[in-house]
Amino acid sequence: MHRQYPLTDASSARCSRSELNRRHFLSAGAGGLVAGSLLARSWSAAQAARQKSNAAHGPLKITEIEVHHGVTPDYRDWLAYELSHYYGGPGARTVYVVHTDNGLYGLGEGGPEPPDVIDRYKGTSPFDWVGDETSIPMAKAMYDLMGKAAGVPVYKLFGQRYRRWVPVGAWSVSTHPAQMADTVKRYADLGYTWLKYHLSPFENVFDQLDAMQRVAPPGFKVQFDLTRFHHYGHNPDLVERMAAYPICGCFEDPLETRDIDGYIDLRRRIRVPILIHGSRIEYSFDVLRRAADGYIVGHHKLGLIMRRAGLFAAAGVPFMIQWVGGHITRAMTTHMQAAFKAASLHFHCDAEIFTEDVVRERLEPINGFLRVPEAPGLGVTLDRDALEKLKQNKPPRQGTFILKTRFDNGTMMYNIGDPKNAHFMVLPNSRKLIPFSFDAPISTEYWDDDGSAEYRAMSQRLETEKMVLLPGPSAATGNKKQR
Repeated sequence: MHRQYPLTDASSARCSRSELNRRHFLSAGAGGLVAGSLLARSWSAAQAARQKSNAAHGPLKITEIEVHHGVTPDYRDWLAYELSHYYGGPGARTVYVVHTDNGLYGLGEGGPEPPDVIDRYKGTSPFDWVGDETSIPMAKAMYDLMGKAAGVPVYKLFGQRYRRWVPVGAWSVSTHPAQMADTVKRYADLGYTWLKYHLSPFENVFDQLDAMQRVAPPGFKVQFDLTRFHHYGHNPDLVERMAAYPICGCFEDPLETRDIDGYIDLRRRIRVPILIHGSRIEYSFDVLRRAADGYIVGHHKLGLIMRRAGLFAAAGVPFMIQWVGGHITRAMTTHMQAAFKAASLHFHCDAEIFTEDVVRERLEPINGFLRVPEAPGLGVTLDRDALEKLKQNKPPRQGTFILKTRFDNGTMMYNIGDPKNAHFMVLPNSRKLIPFSFDAPISTEYWDDDGSAEYRAMSQRLETEKMVLLPGPSAATGNKKQR
């Protein structure tokens, strides 16, 4: 029998916070044991690779790190108009080429890291960065170098391989139904079987579903990301109706992710999987309570992903990794998804939305799967000419425009569209205008500045009013029946 001691107010508060947040979950119990076991296996695999590398080359040391800012590929033509109105144009990424004293190089990509972060890697060995928790782009380069030095593919640095082929999905944005249908057809032709997009209250999701369902090949699925948005109505009712479509594959963040009981109830109500992305309670109590059918670990550093991979394996819960980038990122994620036991869900990195890349090799899907590379390192090589070309590429930027939304009863709604605030198209509630929903009887077009007096007048009015609602001639005829 354990002896019990009275708690002071301070210690009681600390215990309460610990229970609520489950911050010690990964360091105790089954989750911690399995997470630790995975890290131990990965460490052992990496150390074996280090010994093999030392035997072949001697100890490695990083001598130079090339930092290439402003690498900007173009969007695919058939995605460019919509993506540019959301984001202003393709975002620039930074490519890192890391050299060692024996002539090897490793590739990484992502956002720009401060010089002091880059300096930490200089003079060290790539093997000093197993489970890197300092930089996502540099972790890719470190593992590329470790694999090349040892003569093994990156997945072997994590331990056992669990799958030779890894499922991958494609990504786009919410837009009018005809374009959504075209996107499904084009991605299916490219070998994808999953499409992910964030729902937007400026389009009717059921009009989109009807259009996509008509053209989708058998087995093609859509991942609907509700971005924790509170649909004006009732989210469980909305997703129940959406789940009736065969093309409906899964829902991402249909509720606020702290609402564990709500997620548990929703799982009982619908037939399709529910995923949580960006757990607000650190993938702990929600995993224990089986709040979701699967998880998305996105934009976290490698060491944390490795620990979460152990947790999900312990719980028997599938997950996917979401690192955004080009084909360097796609290669790294493919290796991780091959090596982590529970990483069986399709992943997204958005490489498919671009026309060009800085590497010669491209991992392209066959029936929704990517073959895991067997070449040493990531399995991709730098194309210097492409790198220099994309550093000079300056795609046109989309300026401010007007969202022109028509309700079925003729009412018109106007909002400012600003690519500098891309989240507005997905989360307009941030401007505190009106309650929005995903199934309103509406359609939207982008009204670019055409130099007309009408555009100038509406633009000036929006600067003051933020949103304009105008009654239409058929406002009294009633709305289309909502499904």
